[in-house]
Amino acid sequence: MSKRRRKRRQPQSLLSIFIVFAILIGGWLFSGGKPSDLNSLIQRMTQIGSTPIKNVASSDELAKLDYHSGEQSFIYINHNKANLNPASWQTNHVIYSNLDSLNRTSKGNVAYLTSRNLASDDNRVRQYVEPTGWHQKMVDHQPIINRGHLIAYSISKGISTTGTYQPNDSSGDQNNPKNLFTQTAFSNQRVQTIFEQKVRDALKAGKRVIFYAKPIFRGRELMARGIHLEAISTDQSLNFNVYLYNVQPNVAFDYATGRSRIDREMKVPEP
Repeated sequence: MSKRRRKRRQPQSLLSIFIVFAILIGGWLFSGGKPSDLNSLIQRMTQIGSTPIKNVASSDELAKLDYHSGEQSFIYINHNKANLNPASWQTNHVIYSNLDSLNRTSKGNVAYLTSRNLASDDNRVRQYVEPTGWHQKMVDHQPIINRGHLIAYSISKGISTTGTYQPNDSSGDQNNPKNLFTQTAFSNQRVQTIFEQKVRDALKAGKRVIFYAKPIFRGRELMARGIHLEAISTDQSLNFNVYLYNVQPNVAFDYATGRSRIDREMKVPEP
């Protein structure tokens, strides 16, 4: 479950971006640029001030991916198109997978959601489950890991620990071991919340959504290397497929154990 996302400063003002665009287009016109070159020019301009986000063809190789300092904190899978079937939405429920032999949530969960699953923060309780790889540490006076929910608290109102919808339950999933993993504070609060908000917005608009979340572990490691998220609405207006690296600025992790050390060379840019 992600906390409220702090508003961040944009790296460039709209005015400065407009000026750069105007200069580039002016130079193209002055040099007698051909219309066939205009598309490539526009593509270059849209990448100013940001790093293009990587894409992988499928989820098969995710566990083998290594994060390198300075890279984007997430990548697209299948060109950001979900492999979920909208026609499989039948009833409002969540399929919670059993923990594996190492007590990890390595098999992933899938939720079939409607607007009635939008939960209020008023019913939150203290979290106490310690997922595998849980070794909390404060860096720069801030905790570096969270209890990350596969299916966010904010979209699981009325869902019992068995996955069925209970209309009298006004709370969301909070301390279900089948729905938690050790997630960095950055991945949880700065990245995953972006995609959870897309799901919330679709639900608020009255759409029915299939949401899939699977932490990705390498071998027998106790801390996930990242989390794979997919979502699609039955009208397909919502559709994404992403992999979020489980990384934290200024911290290096031993994913075999979840232990960590300060590493000021570890840079993770804002998404």
